[in-house]
Amino acid sequence: MNKIRELREKQNMTQQELSNKSGISRSYISQLENNSHLIVKSSTMVAIAKALKKPVSAIFFKWFVN
Repeated sequence: MNKIRELREKQNMTQQELSNKSGISRSYISQLENNSHLIVKSSTMVAIAKALKKPVSAIFFKWFVN
C-alpha cells in the first residue's frame, strides 16, 4: 500500500481532508497515492508530511525505517 494512503487512513482522514490541510489538490493526492508521479516537488512533500504530522523521509523515501 502507498505510504501516503496508509498514514492518511490510519488517521481516519479523507483525501479531501488531507487536501485541505496540505493545500495540495485532492486529485494530485489521489495521483500520488496511485503512484502516478515519480518526481514530487520538495514543497509538496513538506506540505503533505506536515499535514500527516510525519517526517518527509517516513513518507517519501522507501529506505527509511520507522
